[in-house]
Amino acid sequence: MTYLISTRRAVLLASLCATALPHSAWAQAYPDKPVKLIVPFAPGGSTDIVARLVADRMQKSLGQPVVVDNRAGAGGAIGAEAVARSAPDGYTIGVGTVSTLAVNPVLLKASRTDPLKDFAPITALASIPSVFSVHPSLKVDTLPAVVALARSKPDQLNAGSPGTGSIGHLIIEAMNDELKIQVRHVPYKGMGPVITGALGGETQLLSDQYPSSAPYIKAGKLVPFVVAADKRLAALPHVPTFKELGHADLNEIAITWFGLVAPAKTPPAIVARLNAAAADALKDPALQARLKELGAESIAGTPEQFGALIGTSLERVRKVVQARKIEME
Repeated sequence: MTYLISTRRAVLLASLCATALPHSAWAQAYPDKPVKLIVPFAPGGSTDIVARLVADRMQKSLGQPVVVDNRAGAGGAIGAEAVARSAPDGYTIGVGTVSTLAVNPVLLKASRTDPLKDFAPITALASIPSVFSVHPSLKVDTLPAVVALARSKPDQLNAGSPGTGSIGHLIIEAMNDELKIQVRHVPYKGMGPVITGALGGETQLLSDQYPSSAPYIKAGKLVPFVVAADKRLAALPHVPTFKELGHADLNEIAITWFGLVAPAKTPPAIVARLNAAAADALKDPALQARLKELGAESIAGTPEQFGALIGTSLERVRKVVQARKIEME
């Protein structure tokens, strides 16, 4: 009887080991083939540029190619869903942004992903500050002056966005709510037309990532009055942040951020391997210099920190949507 029990225990132990060993060995061997990095926007934009910079350096650490796959459409929802529905084996990951992980899930009916349930956060990558400018004809250059002007002309000043439901639209509504003003939202088809409208005086206020506004600010065609950033921009040392002026939530909601996500249930060992590879990539001096040229700042951290950022951003978006009663058609 003792022998029989011992034999049964041995068989059970062997069975458990046989089940656990392949997974452990597989995790240790990862990756043994190329990794696909889905970018939910078209080539050439800031998300795509940051993704390609990081992918190029990550493959040195992983020992396998990291291949960028652009899946544009539906404001990033198509690419996000492609990541979420992929096998959780570490061979398909994606770039998640404030748009795809915070704005779209709340606003877009086309979004069919839950950012807190369908993804495994890997790491935040970078953030890009936003600069808020006015047309020179307004003859104001500070946030208090802009607020005073907007309050004196309710619903008469225009601000453009790349479209209804975009992060730009949300920022305009967040400003209206936080600053107690009523600026009219004008949706365009893309950021290019938004900037053209601001330069021509069709709209009076512009929120934009600093790199694309910089040439017009330097030429005096746009007048900056506040930035959304962790600290003042070296290129605009005289322009304060929203946080400095007492609007911390507005400061955070207007900062564009990027990160890496994997499908939910991706093994923690794989997530840790990808996190380490991304952290190594972001330490590269050439990469840091290129990010600086784009006006971006590295914000790498742990998966838990990135998950917390996603959750906080979601709550801020929901708060604005509820306060402003924003509904997508």
